[in-house]
Amino acid sequence: MSSPEQRRVRLPRLALVTRIIFALFLFGTGCMTMGFGVNGYPVGDPPNELDQFMIALQQTGYLIFWVGLFKTVAGGFMFFPRTAPLAILMSLPYAFNILLYVIFFAHQYLVIGLPDFAACALLIYCYFDWYRPIFAGPTPVSNPDQRGVENAL
Repeated sequence: MSSPEQRRVRLPRLALVTRIIFALFLFGTGCMTMGFGVNGYPVGDPPNELDQFMIALQQTGYLIFWVGLFKTVAGGFMFFPRTAPLAILMSLPYAFNILLYVIFFAHQYLVIGLPDFAACALLIYCYFDWYRPIFAGPTPVSNPDQRGVENAL
């Protein structure tokens, strides 16, 4: 595993600004989404297809609230440099889901969904050195043989 000295953040100033803005977005929309889970999703008088989809999610009884809680936690973790790499990975499934959602359902929210996913993708690029050990091959482990002499596998 690479030591913390070998891990660096690419484009550190851009990464910091993007991380803080993305954290604010996740934290704010996470709190708002939890409110929708408790109070109900606001829909138009004649519900359109998007409203019907959100009503169906709301009728599950828990999905909207837990998505909001997850976004709030990920956004909160993203404020701290030590937990930022974890928070970025936590937010990737949400950002990808929102990208698909705005492409296929809610075209009017493309102006929010595309930058949301772009920020997550940029942050993954910037923090990729932190994720490199995930993709590394197995490291040699030394095991003592019958005589007590250590041999690397």
